[in-house]
Amino acid sequence: MPRSLVVAGCLLMFAGEMSAAEPDLVFLLIGQSNMAGRAPLGEDDQAPLAGVMLLNGEGRWESATNPLNRYATDRKKIEMQRLGPGDGFATTLHEALPEKSIGLIVNARGGTKIDEWVPGKPLYDHMLKRINKLAKKPKFAGVIWHQGEGNANDPEYLTKLVGLVNNLRSDLKQPELLFVAGEVYGDKPVNGRMKMLPEKLSGTAVASADDLTVFDGVHFDNKSQKTLGSRYAKAWLKLSATDQ
Repeated sequence: MPRSLVVAGCLLMFAGEMSAAEPDLVFLLIGQSNMAGRAPLGEDDQAPLAGVMLLNGEGRWESATNPLNRYATDRKKIEMQRLGPGDGFATTLHEALPEKSIGLIVNARGGTKIDEWVPGKPLYDHMLKRINKLAKKPKFAGVIWHQGEGNANDPEYLTKLVGLVNNLRSDLKQPELLFVAGEVYGDKPVNGRMKMLPEKLSGTAVASADDLTVFDGVHFDNKSQKTLGSRYAKAWLKLSATDQ
């Protein structure tokens, strides 16, 4: 049998095994456009992510491939879904924890404000509905959040962010759920408010956007998205070690 057919068969078997399994560590990825991913995908970004599963639109786990936000309940058109921080996040976690499979539930929507991510509003309620439809509801290892461009100058952002974390912990029935927020690009007031989150709530951290670059003034480019995702993972790993 030609080697190409053997390799293709192995990949299909691997994908099937990934779909049938349940991930060891499940993460919820939410926020606005930088979380949905707007960075152009490179050739190396087309392959399945090793050791990573993605929750699809039918509530089943499948081998994770970009764009990771394509199954989001309220996403914008599919052509806008590209590379987000989930790629670098999951890749870094897999490298640090090779014995664990990583599961991602990505449910972001570009152009949204934190005020829309509250109980009673569609984005929050649809996210919960998607989770609650699962036959086996996961215990989340953590949440990563990237939003703030829509509230760049909001003096109440910290209060709203604390409220979001508390709502998630209550509705997911995980009072100590780990949560990592990510800074937005540039010297925006929201970043200073976001940095104060760990002072307000234990089990939280902030991923820095220092030295990252954008391609259109707002959205992180391919390299920066991967770097930001890795920073999210390192922040979660540090929180997780402290939590034990």
